[in-house]
Amino acid sequence: MGVDGRLRAIVELSQAMAAAPAPIESWRAAAQGAREALGGSFAALSVWERELGRLKVLVNVGERAEGEEEFPEDETYPVHRFPEITEFLHERWAAGGGPKAWVETATDRAPAAGAARAAGYRHERVATLHRRGRGCCVVAPIVLHGRAWGELYVARPEGSPVFGPDDTDFATVIASVVAAGIAQTERLEEVRRLAFTDPLTGLANRRAVDVRLDEAVGRHREDGAVVSLVVCDLNGLKRVNDTLGHAVGDRLLERFGAVLSVCGAKLPGALAARLGGDEFCLVAVGPTADEVIAVADELCARAAELNLGEGVACGIASTGDPIGEVRTARRLFRLADAAQYRAKGARSREPVVAGRDGTVVSLADAPGRAGERRRFRDAPPPPG
Repeated sequence: MGVDGRLRAIVELSQAMAAAPAPIESWRAAAQGAREALGGSFAALSVWERELGRLKVLVNVGERAEGEEEFPEDETYPVHRFPEITEFLHERWAAGGGPKAWVETATDRAPAAGAARAAGYRHERVATLHRRGRGCCVVAPIVLHGRAWGELYVARPEGSPVFGPDDTDFATVIASVVAAGIAQTERLEEVRRLAFTDPLTGLANRRAVDVRLDEAVGRHREDGAVVSLVVCDLNGLKRVNDTLGHAVGDRLLERFGAVLSVCGAKLPGALAARLGGDEFCLVAVGPTADEVIAVADELCARAAELNLGEGVACGIASTGDPIGEVRTARRLFRLADAAQYRAKGARSREPVVAGRDGTVVSLADAPGRAGERRRFRDAPPPPG
């Protein structure tokens, strides 16, 4: 590939990473772009998990060997088997140089005893090349914010031309482009995280709930998926704030947020969120109404045990119950909110379920919105 071709490859790689909608797609674009630019048959992108002392493979692209998955869950390699991650990389640029790619081939042989480090011999990589039918590879360190982030690995099959000095220089440039793309992806993810996260509890916020619930109701309308919404109001927060201070109140909110997260984890894929103030919710798609109610029962019981708290008022609306047609997220919210206010008015220690209360659905759907919450609280209990 000539100079123009390499410049074009770098531009295309940058564009592909920038256009990726999620980090996982950005990783794939990085590996695929590097593989194509360097004329490899296979490429992988790995991250250095310092706290665990290992390299974790994020993505494998191209001609994968048996057992290699595109997005492996547990393909990791102890760093002590690849000392260049902790020695070669840092020592080279700490001494005034820069991170630079290197080449290894399946024809490498181990040097004399005691000379392995000086010779830069990577026995594990060579053994892996043999085992997977690859003839050579170029390895480029990825440096982010002045620290080794991970590595880019591109290989060619046995019998193909071996990577040369020009390839290592080009791989070093590609790795720097990939690093810039990863940095941009991380910044965007942080922006998204802040936009959809409650800063106090770390749970999702109201914006995230609105997005998830709209998607969930859309699924319900398309294929009948059961969508359930649990709305909770943390009792006693104002008393704690007024008598003990807002810092103590914040701790109570954090503790209840943790309880909500633990209970919500029993519903696969459920979203736990703080709506604002003392109001929280769970959004579940798939589990039955009875499964959601069981989790809400446990949530109420655990909340009642929180120090300084007074339990929660909990309301549930689920399309798995007889609540009528649910065409919008707004209606499901109105029903769950109505049930929650019924629970609060009755000082119930258990959740009130919209489709099983006998009055909540009719009250929530009644015309006229003024004084709505008072009607929910003051409505007589259902017969029986």
